[in-house]
Amino acid sequence: MRVDTALTRLIGMDLPIVQAGMSWVSSNAELPLAVSNAGGLGVIAAGPMRLPDLNECLTQIRTGTDRPWAVNMPLYRKGADEAIVDLIEHAPPVIIASQGGPKKHLGAFHQVGTKWLHVVTSLKHAAKAAESGVDGLVVVGAEAGGHPPEHGVTTLVLTRLIAREFPDVPVVAAGGFADGKGLAAALSLGAAGAQFGTRFIATNEATVHESYQQRVLDAAAEDAVLVGRGLSPIRALRNEFTDTMHNLERQGADEDDRREVFSSTVLRQAAKDGEVGTGKVEAGQSSGLVSAVRPAAEVVRQIAAEYGATVAGLPRLTDGVVRETVGVVASA
Repeated sequence: MRVDTALTRLIGMDLPIVQAGMSWVSSNAELPLAVSNAGGLGVIAAGPMRLPDLNECLTQIRTGTDRPWAVNMPLYRKGADEAIVDLIEHAPPVIIASQGGPKKHLGAFHQVGTKWLHVVTSLKHAAKAAESGVDGLVVVGAEAGGHPPEHGVTTLVLTRLIAREFPDVPVVAAGGFADGKGLAAALSLGAAGAQFGTRFIATNEATVHESYQQRVLDAAAEDAVLVGRGLSPIRALRNEFTDTMHNLERQGADEDDRREVFSSTVLRQAAKDGEVGTGKVEAGQSSGLVSAVRPAAEVVRQIAAEYGATVAGLPRLTDGVVRETVGVVASA
């Protein structure tokens, strides 16, 4: 199966399906390899990885596939400059950078043939990245897990705004996607691809605790709440930690008190140790669309098949009249 878009042409992949780089979830070679070999873009989450582990992972994925793959690098992470030196040496096909500007390192990656996709959460940041010469934009809306924009603008609106403003820059829409209908929606907005994060938490290759995965499967869409406003907020599944943060926010607690609680727990506690009651169970609103743990390659193939069925089933304009066709319903 192939879907031709500006993103697939830019990167050389078959399907405009990007697996999000998620700390601990895809801080490995297994998940990205499975996604890339199935025709999507698998992404290593380098954020929490020690350099020896990252280098080993890069070697594994380079020898495990001849398909495009990517590394997600938060530019604010401790030791980012040192890690970037190693990344340039490995010359990954794609880098997906976030939490910082691209100008400092963009030229070096372009020299080794790496495409640079930059994560943005506003029209203003998209303009700066585009002017810097990045190859594409990953547009993250409010529905996303992890670190969505605090302003609350949805992926539906933000993707359309940025795709309309920068028609020559491939856009990857991120936040709220879990199936082929979501991919069809993203492409209809002018995006050249969609990023799927929470859906890939519930895969066999994700290196997260089974309690974390089960929490995603059990969650309703409204369980994915935003906490930590003003403190680099996150969207996480409701638990004791998020309830405490919401109580502090409602009480008007000062920033220091809120920061103390916000910093008292980390993603690793939930993702690696299974502390889903008190840890940061980062996940998006699309948790409500995820119902089973499946092999990552199967997820990619199902998204592609659902996309094809969805597009084929859309009402078509005939002699000025829209003719409805029967929709396709499938489970993620």
